[in-house]
Amino acid sequence: MTTTPEAPDILSPEFAADPYPAYRILREHYPLLHHKGTDSYLLSRYEDVARAFRDPVFTTDNYTWQMEPAHGGRTLPQMSGREHAVRRALVAPAFRGRELRETFLPVIERNARELIDAFRDAEEADLVARFATRFPINVIVDMLGLDRADHDRFHGWYGAVVAFLSNLAQDPAVAAAGRRAGEELAAYLRPVLRERRAAPGDDLLSRLCAAEVDGVRMNDQDITAFVSLLLSAGGETTDKALALIFRNLLAHPDQLAAVRADRSLIPAAFAETLRYTPPVQMIMRQPAADVTLSGGTVPAGATVICLIGAANRDPGHYTRPDSFDIFRTDLNPASACSAAAEHVAFGLGRHFCVGALLARTEVETGVGQLLDAFPVMAFADGTAPDDAGVFTRGPRHLRLRLGRDAQRAGAAGAA
Repeated sequence: MTTTPEAPDILSPEFAADPYPAYRILREHYPLLHHKGTDSYLLSRYEDVARAFRDPVFTTDNYTWQMEPAHGGRTLPQMSGREHAVRRALVAPAFRGRELRETFLPVIERNARELIDAFRDAEEADLVARFATRFPINVIVDMLGLDRADHDRFHGWYGAVVAFLSNLAQDPAVAAAGRRAGEELAAYLRPVLRERRAAPGDDLLSRLCAAEVDGVRMNDQDITAFVSLLLSAGGETTDKALALIFRNLLAHPDQLAAVRADRSLIPAAFAETLRYTPPVQMIMRQPAADVTLSGGTVPAGATVICLIGAANRDPGHYTRPDSFDIFRTDLNPASACSAAAEHVAFGLGRHFCVGALLARTEVETGVGQLLDAFPVMAFADGTAPDDAGVFTRGPRHLRLRLGRDAQRAGAAGAA
């Protein structure tokens, strides 16, 4: 005789420590669960999460209270229809194709090199603190053409805004800090925008000021809100993905050796990391009408939490979903950063992450340069660190023993 396990609580310490056993229970026994603590409906199966991202009945109206206070205005994820199409067309060119390769790839490469140079001779370093959490923010600041001396300042704003967005428990101090960060960022940017409109350059901020589609241009509030979104969404995904890809590869030495031997496998390692340990674990939606899913009906106007981490390990969609395998055949690395992705880490459909190709370029560049700089890497204490976080998730620290001389580092590891 078997009994149905108790429904997991996504605000519990046990869930925060390791959500994947809870995801399994939710998928198998509670595919649609009303969670009282957040007054929301949890979706855990791949088919339901994918539908919530693709079906227009699922809106982003709830972003008005979830995101707008920190960003200081409406952003792309809140928009729909023609408004969304036009605004996306205004910002998308900088994050794809020739403009990304020719204009911003050198910025990405330079920032990776500079950060690595600062600890290239170290025998041990925390990859999160020294590289992963700094790299995407420094890149964004430089893409915008802002003062490089303000990298630390932007890193502080980034942390406060991400904490606001992750504040499922609605801590008032965290909420206040997030709103304050958004206000300070907007105040910083307004005089810069006046300068760029008067004398534009080749930077991203100038391009946003000058962009026009169907007679629509972005005003100052549009741009400051987009920059805030870029810092939080673009920074957090890349930050944690970089730490996670190395944590996952180091925990699977044979796969790390394969990537070292063949750098064309980096996209596969990135795609599998997005599936196996997605940096963003959950995204919210709000249905405009009652919707029937595999576990029941969600009423119109309710908040729905799409559990990305659960959907990406659904055994109904992937073989051996709890195994990290960069060679798996049910995940195509070529489409992993497009709306045709076979994972849901970047969303799907019309709101697929506009910065996905930027994230891929940053990760591929950063991983490649780190592998070149350090022929040998190993966990400093011999064990893989645990992940932390609920809304977003990744290792807080990734202390590595580093070696530039493969033979010497190997001997040290054996000792």
